[in-house]
Amino acid sequence: MPGAPVKKVLALSGGVGGAKLALGLDRVLPEGALTVVANTADDFEHLGLYIAPDLDTVMYTLAGINDQERGWGLAGESWQCLDALGKLGAEQWFQLGDRDLATHIHRTAKLRAGASLSDATGQLCSALGVKARLLPMSDDPVRTLVRCGEGELPFQHYFVREQCRPEVRGFRFEGQAEASPQADFMALLADPALALIVICPSNPFVSVDPILGLPGVREALHSCPAPLYAVSPIVGDRALKGPAAKMMAELGLPVSAASVAAHYRGLVSTFVLDESDATLAGSIEEPAMRLITAPTVMKTLADREQLARVLLADAGVATA
Repeated sequence: MPGAPVKKVLALSGGVGGAKLALGLDRVLPEGALTVVANTADDFEHLGLYIAPDLDTVMYTLAGINDQERGWGLAGESWQCLDALGKLGAEQWFQLGDRDLATHIHRTAKLRAGASLSDATGQLCSALGVKARLLPMSDDPVRTLVRCGEGELPFQHYFVREQCRPEVRGFRFEGQAEASPQADFMALLADPALALIVICPSNPFVSVDPILGLPGVREALHSCPAPLYAVSPIVGDRALKGPAAKMMAELGLPVSAASVAAHYRGLVSTFVLDESDATLAGSIEEPAMRLITAPTVMKTLADREQLARVLLADAGVATA
């Protein structure tokens, strides 16, 4: 007798924080169950190369070759090319390691030869032994622009070159209205085997909103019968990673998980608070949003797997 069909899980992810949960899900789910859709609005061209920071962070993490101390890039990296570029007068504000450069060179060559970003990502993942399916949110260009006092900055200029110093006044996603969501992503939202959608603990403004704002995505999520969980990237009054807390404060929002829950109002069916924020549950007035608590701070591989198991068990999805 053939076994029951594998229930599918979809994770929407930004970079480091999202990649941690994606890895936990990948390790506890049956092979073939997990699809990760990564933000590509952070992508940009640098030194003539196409750079996809969130895609690569997720890909390297799922492949088990990421630098766990920095949270981005490859373990055991060297920087001889970057040093040589500096001696030639080239920009060095965006760090590209020697081994990481191979990814960008290969991807750029594939794209210039006519491959889609999806095809290039799939080929890279296959070469690196990634078992989960990793998809870009779109094969069309979308670019995050950060509104600040001196005008608009491309996201990587704000995040890396300026080290998040400018005060944030808002965001614009150039090309989002004209972009098409990745086709397999949309097909999965209509697949009856999809049993759970998880918004990973990524920045809601610059990692998740670029995905949710693609034409037709919110409507497809509303129509999808699978429950939609969101894990808060804010614990206490701080972001676990990245500038989310700073952005919230500068936008006039309380820095708390409650603000993240409000941001996902009308979309998310279950919101996941860290256990230390359990007392916030009474202050989150979202009638259509169920609240649960879980250990969401993922310092170790065991933490990542534990959070994944909590979410899957709550949603009734079997693990491997």
